[in-house]
Amino acid sequence: MIADAMIRTAGVSKSYRSGRVETPVLFEVNLEVARGEFVAIIGTSGSGKSTLLNIIGGLDADYAGTVEVAGRDLSQLADRQLSAFRNDSVGFIFQQFNLLDHLSCGENVGIPAIFSPRPDGEVAQRSREALERVGLAGRQSDLAANLSGGQKQRVAIARALYNRPRLLLCDEPTGNLDSTTGQQIIELFHQLNQEGMTLVIVTHEPRVSNTAHRVIRLEDGRIIDDGFTSGAGPGEEG
Repeated sequence: MIADAMIRTAGVSKSYRSGRVETPVLFEVNLEVARGEFVAIIGTSGSGKSTLLNIIGGLDADYAGTVEVAGRDLSQLADRQLSAFRNDSVGFIFQQFNLLDHLSCGENVGIPAIFSPRPDGEVAQRSREALERVGLAGRQSDLAANLSGGQKQRVAIARALYNRPRLLLCDEPTGNLDSTTGQQIIELFHQLNQEGMTLVIVTHEPRVSNTAHRVIRLEDGRIIDDGFTSGAGPGEEG
């Protein structure tokens, strides 16, 4: 057992129901991720990768088993507490950038402030700092509609960093990017990880999983392999 786990799941199972048909997706998933790890989750389409990520991030509360994130049992949080926890402690990045094209970069990055109000000056400062962090200094006023795909993903990452989360959950974050831009995003993830952030990335791309400290393979809703790579994290052997 990892003494200082950022993520701990025990016996997590999940099924989807459509009418009388129940489709199992996850089976008794037991998983631990230490603080500061960089973990990739891989597997074929339909293996349960995204479902597991959503459960860890508190986006899906309909499951069996136990999920602890940063020492908190998510099943014990009321809806409002869970929403606050997601907003303040977890950053989410998806394959689709999910930006509002009619808003500026700064306004998109500051969207989390809707759920965690701060003074206007602090919102602008945090947005500016987050954009600088991802290499988009001075782009606060640019409309999202005018950005390239790589720039949009950087804005999405800046938005995920707005509340300075301890955990970053990513679902196919390089799936819509060309190889050069995707590599730049991977390097940014590594920089964030080196600064102490815990990253869990669902991916089907070897260029992502090959650079993680640890690769977890899911098939048919079960973990079938969990190993450290040559980039193993502190205290672990590759």
